[in-house]
Amino acid sequence: MGTLHHFSFGWLTPTLAYLMACVGAALGLRCTLRALSATGASRRNWLLTAAAALGSGIWTMHFIAMFGFSVGGTELRYNVPITILSLLVAVLVTGAGVFVVAHSTHRSRALVLGGLITGLGVAAMHYLGMAAVRIHGAIGYDLATVGLSVLIGVGAATIALWAAVTIRNVYAAGAASLVMGIAVSCMHYTGMAAVQVHMHPARTDLDGATPMQFVFPLAVGLGSFLFLSSAFVALSPTAQDRAAYRKAGELTVEDLRTSELDRAA
Repeated sequence: MGTLHHFSFGWLTPTLAYLMACVGAALGLRCTLRALSATGASRRNWLLTAAAALGSGIWTMHFIAMFGFSVGGTELRYNVPITILSLLVAVLVTGAGVFVVAHSTHRSRALVLGGLITGLGVAAMHYLGMAAVRIHGAIGYDLATVGLSVLIGVGAATIALWAAVTIRNVYAAGAASLVMGIAVSCMHYTGMAAVQVHMHPARTDLDGATPMQFVFPLAVGLGSFLFLSSAFVALSPTAQDRAAYRKAGELTVEDLRTSELDRAA
């Protein structure tokens, strides 16, 4: 068996990975909250943004953490199509979970179903991402630890969806995002603890892209998307803000009319 290293860069990769998970969770929760107070196309667009934020945040967290993963005696590469598929799965399943919860009239049942869908999808993203790894050997798993990682993923997803539809306070949502970051990170490293590598003596060239050629630019791009989207959402007015603006505008018009009537009298 090969010697596994999960923290090749010390605490740098888990810290950055945790940060990205928190940012994705915060943006996803905020967009879901906006969706619940919107209707029609606006609600759909907020939900799509929430799905993209949650899915890409979890995916980015996974692959930033993977920069700290190495196996003694072999280089590491990624199969590009499978890696992209893992990203699509992350976005699609989180989107399914968010839509189930947002459109259901039975909140408790929707949370259970949405958490199950999203949690299984997050686990599928993780193990698809691992299936994309190419080394001079074979990667296996301890099934009991895999099962534990899936349970953590389902629990984390359920907590996230509950927070998205329950918490209305910005500070509470921020705290929920920090908790979500911890839960997603625990799911990742529990899944990585299940990894078992059996080295092959052959030294043929590995197919796929190196982390710096493909995964790093994609992770940086998604991270930039999350931070820019967070700034946009933070600065965009809420439904309550728009209602207040309209009311203020109506009051201003009414004041002008009253003033004109007073002068005419």
